[in-house]
Amino acid sequence: MQIMLSLTLVIVMIPVGFLAALVGIGGGTIIVPLLTLFFGLPIKEAVAISIVTVVAAGITGASRYLKQKITNIRLGLFLEMSTTLGAMAGAVLALSLPSFVLFLLLATVLIYVGLNQIYRGKKEREMIKHRAYEKIHEDTIAKTLNLSGKYWDAAENAEIKYKVTNTLQGLFASITAGLASGMLGIGGGVLKVPIMNEVMKIPVKVAVATSKFMMCLTASAAALVYINEGRVNLHLASATVLGIMIGELIGTRVMNRVHADKIKMLLGLVLAYFGYLMLAKGVYQFSGVKLPGA
Repeated sequence: MQIMLSLTLVIVMIPVGFLAALVGIGGGTIIVPLLTLFFGLPIKEAVAISIVTVVAAGITGASRYLKQKITNIRLGLFLEMSTTLGAMAGAVLALSLPSFVLFLLLATVLIYVGLNQIYRGKKEREMIKHRAYEKIHEDTIAKTLNLSGKYWDAAENAEIKYKVTNTLQGLFASITAGLASGMLGIGGGVLKVPIMNEVMKIPVKVAVATSKFMMCLTASAAALVYINEGRVNLHLASATVLGIMIGELIGTRVMNRVHADKIKMLLGLVLAYFGYLMLAKGVYQFSGVKLPGA
């Protein structure tokens, strides 16, 4: 039974890892719903497994994007100051909250960010096409720290230059991403990518790659809390890690060949769907009412 469960987890997690690499998430936004809704694990155990898996996913994806020179290392290190603190605080807070609260919090995050990505998907392609990212007003902090940069977009067959703005707003907003990572078992990429893309006006592909780089540190901080509390099922975590890593290796080879607007649309659809599933689970645990399709 354990062998079959592990094999099933590996197979199921391969497409999750592929998608995570494509849209810059750690996979936790999908891993937690899968483990709770389809494998019947308690949400706190699922969160603990997920956050460990996210560390492996981050390392795998980050290494590939670094080789492709899409990652903005300076920006990642700058934002990581606030996300790591938020992740540690979130992990401690999650251990004391009722399960239905975690479900509802995760649902809120997923639905809001998902719908926003769908709505703004077409705008991304237009900004790339008209070189709008290059014309953004670079703020003083970004200029001082040399946070702006460029990358080669394989889908557009062009070098894309970009300037960073709203640096302080992005730094403070990253605290929220860290809290979400620690509390909900996600890598924080579900919020980091939109924060960098929408607030700091960074191309979505750079946001995806930089999110993967940051994820290694953010998720590691939260994972230490769960491991120290003895909440991680190492047997199941090993299976999810293997599946995620295989999917990540495939996804990182594909991402830069896909048009940016398609990446945002795909991310939005996936997050909105799983947000609904988690909302249904939270409502059911709280009131006993089952929502349609859940």
